Amino acid sequence: MSEWAIREATADYARDLAVCHIESWREAYRGLVPDHLLDAFDIDRRTRQWARIITEFGPAGNLETTGTESYTTKMAVDDTRDPGLRVLGFAHAGPPRDEPRPAERELFALYVRAAQHGTGVAADVMRAILLPDIDTALWVFEENPRARNFYRKFGFAADGARRIEPLSMASEIRMIARRGTTGRR
Repeated sequence: MSEWAIREATADYARDLAVCHIESWREAYRGLVPDHLLDAFDIDRRTRQWARIITEFGPAGNLETTGTESYTTKMAVDDTRDPGLRVLGFAHAGPPRDEPRPAERELFALYVRAAQHGTGVAADVMRAILLPDIDTALWVFEENPRARNFYRKFGFAADGARRIEPLSMASEIRMIARRGTTGRR
């Protein structure tokens, strides 16, 4: 039995999401993203951002939309931990930002605390966020082989698109999981 539960994010978890988000960036991207950027992240600011995202774009905030046009944030939560440490990992997805759209959905974020690597948390969160029969795109740092290998396990493959991530100036590649009818052969 796992030590976590998968849940839809609510505003009650905004601070926990912020802590997980910031700590995951610091753990995963030290050496890839300039230290001054990682050190400048502010938990209170990120908490406000997550509260706004959940309130405006979460399930209650997009009642008129369904399926691929909906935003969703799934979390792996351990409620036996102290607040601020309860979110072990999370994923956030919604309508793609790229035009033309390379897929029906985009995975904007998938972050898991380093202490949870290899435990199954990331796989559980990924299974919860992906929609069956829906093509999903994501952007990943080119110099992050661990993440790229993880995404490959879920059917993602690089499609040749590249860009520079504006905050870090690191190179990213786009990967797409073809699950929908457009991707079937």
